[in-house]
Amino acid sequence: MESILIVEDKKSMADMLKASLGSEGYRCVIALDGKEGIKQLQQRSISLVLTDLKLPKKDGLEVLRAALAEDPILPVIIMTAYGTIEVAVEAMKQGAYDFITKPFDIDHLIVIVKRALEARRLYRENLLLKEEVSSRTGLPRIIGGSEKIKDVVQKVQRVAPTKSTVLLLGESGTGKELFARAIHHLSTGKDNLFVPINCAAIPRELLESELFGHEKGAFTGAESRKLGKFELAHKGTIFLDEIAELELSLQAKLLRVLQDHVIERVGGTRPIQVDVRVIAASNKDLAACVQEGEFREDLYYRLNVFPIYIPPLRERREDIPMLAEFFVNKYAAEMKIKPKKIAPETMKLLMEYNWKGNVREIENTIERAMILADGDTILPAHISLMALNVNSSIEGLPMDGPLEETTKAALRLAETLRIRKALESTRWNKTRAAEQLKISYKTLLTKIKEYRIE
Repeated sequence: MESILIVEDKKSMADMLKASLGSEGYRCVIALDGKEGIKQLQQRSISLVLTDLKLPKKDGLEVLRAALAEDPILPVIIMTAYGTIEVAVEAMKQGAYDFITKPFDIDHLIVIVKRALEARRLYRENLLLKEEVSSRTGLPRIIGGSEKIKDVVQKVQRVAPTKSTVLLLGESGTGKELFARAIHHLSTGKDNLFVPINCAAIPRELLESELFGHEKGAFTGAESRKLGKFELAHKGTIFLDEIAELELSLQAKLLRVLQDHVIERVGGTRPIQVDVRVIAASNKDLAACVQEGEFREDLYYRLNVFPIYIPPLRERREDIPMLAEFFVNKYAAEMKIKPKKIAPETMKLLMEYNWKGNVREIENTIERAMILADGDTILPAHISLMALNVNSSIEGLPMDGPLEETTKAALRLAETLRIRKALESTRWNKTRAAEQLKISYKTLLTKIKEYRIE
């Protein structure tokens, strides 16, 4: 049970706050002056402080400073009368979570308390994860506490000290390069280079030269010798992303590197010995590619020594709040602004979304929201996502009743998605959206209201 310290010199007010917050399941401790409040802070484990600004013996600012000295992430909410708002703003600058002006609605205060405690919980989880990452696992910036991510981390820890080839599998945006860097960071070659190369991003006619280098005069434009990525990664790690995009002739040359640890530059005749840890990644099913003749079977088995599957975000939704808060803090630091709060209804939207782009998509979404949000809270309007996720919505269609019922629900879903797409493409210009949909303006307004499209 979370404990709330109430520092309020009017006993009737303190008792009312204790009763109201107690009914929400919180354990409340009362202090009738600032000095007693500071004493309680030093003697008890407190989750949140609710303090008046004007107090006998020690004022609210002194309570605030004492609270943050005890616990730098302890949320402190200041209660203030109308005439002392300027001082309350100063308290915010000194680290208070929020302030509320008397007289206030108790339900509003309870909402603030719940948000503050949730923010504290998420921040602590991030801190604990970062401590675990840097002190025990050495995996920087891996955010998530789900069992699936913990399983990935354990596999990374086990394979990293070996020289084994690793195959990272998973959808685009799941962070395969991040895990590849983590393996390198924990490997015996961590003091040497980590060299990433995206096999899909380089034209095929240039990829061989990028991987293995070339000699002067090897082809038109080769005016000097160039070292390839494998030579640059000597004693370190090369990360071959989108390995399925390698054409078959290059797959044969990569197989030789894995078997014999030698390369030949384009236009060269001398084999060059290389000592390189290979980590490959793919968002395709390589076994299926082998069956279709698009990928060499012998290379597949060479790469598939230690496969690690990185789960998509929709399979570990419990990590979404931590990731969202992490990116809020990241972009707040980059923009040199105070981190914004994520409204509960916004978090609900994030939790329900399908995240086809995975971690990369949620990062882009939060960055965009940080730019769009004028106040200190990220609202649903700042999140540029489809309000309805197709897959989850289809799963919610009635499948047990009459066919007519299912048809009506499917029609409603289809119209909602189409109307929203039209509105988004016209930046919510309803006249242009109606023209695009070939319906009247009045019909569009009726459907927006009926389908509650916001």
